[in-house]
Amino acid sequence: MSPAPVDVAIVGAGFAGLGMASRLLDEGVDSLVVLERGDTVGGTWRDNTYPGVACDIPSHLYSLSFIPNPSFSRVFAPGAEIQDYLATVAERRAIAERLRLGAALDSARWDAESSLWRLETTRGPLAARALVMAAGRLTEPRFPAGVDVDAFDGPLMHSARWNHDVDLAGKDVVLVGAGASAVQIAPHLAETARSLTMVLRTPPYVLPRDDRAYTTDELEEFATDPHRIDEARHEAFEAAERLFEARGADLETRRTERARALAHLESQVDDPALRDTLTPGYEFGCKRVLFSEDFYPAMSRANVRVVASELEALTPGGALTADGTCIGADAIVLATGFVTAEQPYARLVTGAGGATLARAWADGMEAYASTTVHGFPNLFILDGPNASLGHNSSIYMIETQISYVLGALRHVTAGRVLDVHAGAQHAYVEEMDRRSAATVWTSGGCSNWYVDERSGRQTLLWPGRAAEFRERYGEFDPESYGMTPARSPQPAGR
Repeated sequence: MSPAPVDVAIVGAGFAGLGMASRLLDEGVDSLVVLERGDTVGGTWRDNTYPGVACDIPSHLYSLSFIPNPSFSRVFAPGAEIQDYLATVAERRAIAERLRLGAALDSARWDAESSLWRLETTRGPLAARALVMAAGRLTEPRFPAGVDVDAFDGPLMHSARWNHDVDLAGKDVVLVGAGASAVQIAPHLAETARSLTMVLRTPPYVLPRDDRAYTTDELEEFATDPHRIDEARHEAFEAAERLFEARGADLETRRTERARALAHLESQVDDPALRDTLTPGYEFGCKRVLFSEDFYPAMSRANVRVVASELEALTPGGALTADGTCIGADAIVLATGFVTAEQPYARLVTGAGGATLARAWADGMEAYASTTVHGFPNLFILDGPNASLGHNSSIYMIETQISYVLGALRHVTAGRVLDVHAGAQHAYVEEMDRRSAATVWTSGGCSNWYVDERSGRQTLLWPGRAAEFRERYGEFDPESYGMTPARSPQPAGR
């Protein structure tokens, strides 16, 4: 027999999935299932366990506002503390009993005859009146294009799949990449490896991080006065919002921030040649701006070499770069990011017309309010098209989307099928493209993971301040949707 349908199926148990489930339970919707392909919750913070992993958004802003955590030990939380926090969220909010671990999504198909999503998972089938994709965008490691990773004879790992059984101390190590993970990993490898060779195609802009441990008095205040966490969140949010101008059309702000980053580089790197190698040749903000006080000193160590070139190939004994540099290595670490513009789950989701989400996104991801896609009824996507930020906390955006989806689900659980109007989606996508064209992400002279290589469209980031997104989409707007009565029986999960 087919399993009885649930009101809501959520795919993913990271910040988005756990936050969505928690708010649903608060609303009295307990007919829900959270599907997680891993063996525990946490998403990005479960998968990324490399040395030095930490958040580059202040701790209290990078957490759910309705589940504060007074125990974060530092201004910028280490990855293990974020993972512990997410595990606590699942436990405290009774999500664990609705959680299916080891349940990877094989397919999701809209069944118009029953007004249900039919899901196939590695733990069996499931039917749901609404489907929330909370799979995130930092889930599938990206490997260098055209490089045979099996050609190297020694241990090789991606930063998102760190092999803790491999001891890199005293080894000759090659680290490929120049993003957030590479900048966090490099200082640790520089201290322990015999030699470290950094292969970086384009150097990043790096600003001071200003991290520190919270004092005992501060931790006590966080634990006894909830308003202190609210204040910390607000201060961090407002400071981050001011950074948006450097990504937009404000050239003066951009020049000021670039000068600050270059001053940080000059203050930490004495060697003019190395400083030149580490100086970005593109506009500030075109790529993700990074934060560190120990990356540049690590690059200046005697056992560290920087090769400013692209990885061309791996050899049995090491690596070859595009400029012809041959590098011998005992081990290789690829900090080469994630598949972001083409979400892997898109090929698994089939809408009302028989087309997959991947087909609908053939020219780049798009969605109305960054959340719903025409032709995919009762489907909601968190942290998807144009829903992330290049200057502030993605958790703030996720919470805004959750509030929007909650409003939509009140119609779904009342027996309606929602499909966003094609015109509303088209207008939204045109706005995203128009506003993105005025940002440094598309005109800053770099390649980045925000832009879809197939179409040249910027499909990852919201091209405005986070507060604007909440003002516009913090509540569901039913006028943008077609609504029809559901053909399936009325739910009984409220």
